[in-house]
Amino acid sequence: MPDISPSLPSLRTVTGASGAWEWDIPAGKLYVDWNFADLYGLDPDKAQAGLPASVFFQAIHPADRARIKIAVAGILAGAERFSKEYRVIAPDGTTLWVHAHGHGHRDSQDEPSRFSGVFVDVTERKRAEERLRIAQTAGGVGTFEYIDGFATASVSDEFCRLLGLHPAPSLPVQTINSVVQPGQAQLIPEARGGNAPATLEAIFHITRNDDGGERWIARRGEMLREGSGFRLIGVIYDVTAAKEQEAALRELNDTLESRVQQELAIRLQTEDALRQAQKMEAVGQLTGGIAHDFNNLLMAISSSLALLQKRVPDDPQLHRLIDNALQGTHRGAALTQRMLAFARRQDLNPEPVDIVQLVDGMTDLLERTLGPAWTIDLQFPDELPLVMADANQLELAILNLTVNARDAMQDGGIIRIAVREERVHAGMVSDLADGHYLKLAVVDEGSGMDAATLGRAMEPFFTTKGVGKGTGLGLSMIDGLAKQLGGTFALESTPGLGTSANLWLPASSGDATERTPAVASPFEADPSRQLRILAVDDDALILMNTVDLLEDLGHSVIEAYSGERALELLEHHPEIELLITDQAMPNMTGVQLIEQAKLTHPGIGVILATGYAEIPEGRGQGIVKLGKPFDQRDLANALEQVMKKSRV
Repeated sequence: MPDISPSLPSLRTVTGASGAWEWDIPAGKLYVDWNFADLYGLDPDKAQAGLPASVFFQAIHPADRARIKIAVAGILAGAERFSKEYRVIAPDGTTLWVHAHGHGHRDSQDEPSRFSGVFVDVTERKRAEERLRIAQTAGGVGTFEYIDGFATASVSDEFCRLLGLHPAPSLPVQTINSVVQPGQAQLIPEARGGNAPATLEAIFHITRNDDGGERWIARRGEMLREGSGFRLIGVIYDVTAAKEQEAALRELNDTLESRVQQELAIRLQTEDALRQAQKMEAVGQLTGGIAHDFNNLLMAISSSLALLQKRVPDDPQLHRLIDNALQGTHRGAALTQRMLAFARRQDLNPEPVDIVQLVDGMTDLLERTLGPAWTIDLQFPDELPLVMADANQLELAILNLTVNARDAMQDGGIIRIAVREERVHAGMVSDLADGHYLKLAVVDEGSGMDAATLGRAMEPFFTTKGVGKGTGLGLSMIDGLAKQLGGTFALESTPGLGTSANLWLPASSGDATERTPAVASPFEADPSRQLRILAVDDDALILMNTVDLLEDLGHSVIEAYSGERALELLEHHPEIELLITDQAMPNMTGVQLIEQAKLTHPGIGVILATGYAEIPEGRGQGIVKLGKPFDQRDLANALEQVMKKSRV
């Protein structure tokens, strides 16, 4: 159960403070926030972990407890609405009034599942009601008597003082009624015969006759029948203070009701946000798992095609078909990298990168990709620190954002790529901790996005492009990449004015790493060094293709389908010089296998083949990593690295 409202202050320090609860009906567990715990004298940490449901009643005043138990029993039986006022006894012995408002929820089988709600401290309102009752009977009381048919009424001095009239034993009825503000009944009703009022209880808004001050006057009395006429006897008293209290009470009630509604709205928003986060987490896990399986399939296809290409006759059409198939596997590999980036499981190689140099080096590629109708405007300060990033993935992200900017300006235009250094304090930028960052912005002047589209833009598989023109993973990939590197990604957009895609990356004080461009020449195996290798993978297709690639390189290979079997083979084959293993295997991961192998074969070379970035922190030192899917060149390069690092 997440913390319901940890930031609320103590109930006894803020008037109208609120608390919240959630009752898991099937489990009989009560989860409360800090204010609820404070009011009931509970340990907040224990309250967050769930308490016996009976705790809900323990602080309720004994005089109200039975009534509330009956109401709660209705919710537990399936009722939907709970709205009650009752007293609670705080840990310091203070009696407080609360207004509790909640709802019963049902599960998919229409059975009661949850009882959740909020309460507001209404102690001040209850005290105001008491002050109102006192005010209604306090102060001076004026008396009057009126006989049907007469033009005057007998009055007391206090009656005259309350209305601001000159004291006299009797006053004209017309003079008395003249102080009543327009639109109200008469203070002394001049009824005739049977038209006398049935009750004399009323409140009047008056303007005092002497100083023009406005007051509220209450009238009470009775009618006495006398033949065909009647006699009215009654009293008046000032209730101005009570009316002011009543107005304040109404305002307080409105405020408290608004607070209850706000708390319920926030609660519902929080629940919706939690459900959305859980959904996105599930999508991320599913996406990462699918990408992992795709990597294995692509690995089997691409390696088989590469070996086949070496063995087929020198037929141009056959080689063209194989080349097309290999290009398809490369595109599939790029898609799986996007999926892994969204799931934050891609294998990254963070290093200090000169972002200005990186973008400058991409300019030709960007211009060729965009076409002549679009112009790139680079805006970089003279000096900028390096950033911690994976250079290859960062290039892919910038290319993706630039293409998106182009697609938003179908008739051409200027795409601005700007970088600036910023010091971020906690809370300034969502999802960013306090620190030193570089902000890279790709800005277009295109069609922009409305609020609904902007809100969904980074959802996986959401795209505004036509069918077949986008996977919907580009922005979610960039968001996953940024967060995996310790930064964040955000979009700003206005319909008709354009969009700014903002990528924040942590600054680095290190030196930029020189990157050697990939060699495009055909790969040739080096037969000068033959190794005895143990290959381990729980996927039969991957293991078979790995063995084929290694043997094609001239090495001798023993294969195993699990970590346990690999350890047995190491024990019986001391001549094994190198271990290449998958990471995600049941019962024993690749890292665990390597650690066990190093205990008995300290000098053995190791390669960890994986498409994930899930190696536990601090456990990958000295291990050469080989990203999946890999080709024969990647495999040979990994072997060369191992031979340089070890005694192989």
